[in-house]
Amino acid sequence: YHRENDRFYQQYKTGTLDIYEFLDFQLAPLTRFSRQELDTMHQQYLAQHIRPLMTAAGQAKVNEHLAAGDTVMVITATNRFITAPIVAAFGVPHLIATELEERADGSFTGKPRGTPSFQDGKIIRLNEWLAAQGRRLEDYPRSYFYSDSRNDIPLLAAVTDPVVVDPDDVLRAHAEI
Repeated sequence: YHRENDRFYQQYKTGTLDIYEFLDFQLAPLTRFSRQELDTMHQQYLAQHIRPLMTAAGQAKVNEHLAAGDTVMVITATNRFITAPIVAAFGVPHLIATELEERADGSFTGKPRGTPSFQDGKIIRLNEWLAAQGRRLEDYPRSYFYSDSRNDIPLLAAVTDPVVVDPDDVLRAHAEI
């Protein structure tokens, strides 16, 4: 499992990741457990591993945007099951994440639903979300997107204020242009 995960991570870092092949791999373990078991494991992981990584500086930046009345959202290629509790812990009201196909009992099929929010898919999903609100990105005088990955260059190029945070080498070079 670790070797395969490392292979996909290298593809992610080089911008060559086949998101559907990766999702087949990443989502398969979710099919082995009931939703209740998964939710329990997720709560434990959040408490033990994620909360200690949540910085005061990160929370302050979220709070700054919320206090300014900005529409605050996380857009991530990671699936909603993994990210929703983390985003909620930060107090971020909106999330665009890769959606998972579910059975009637709430268990996961191991397949994505709709367009994964990866690379250009982030723009597609953002535009769909905005259209559902009767808005367009151009309706906002300022738009920010924070990223550390070359995979987000399409979305960084679409906003008025791209912000690069701890970038990979390709994104750093792109930002320096």
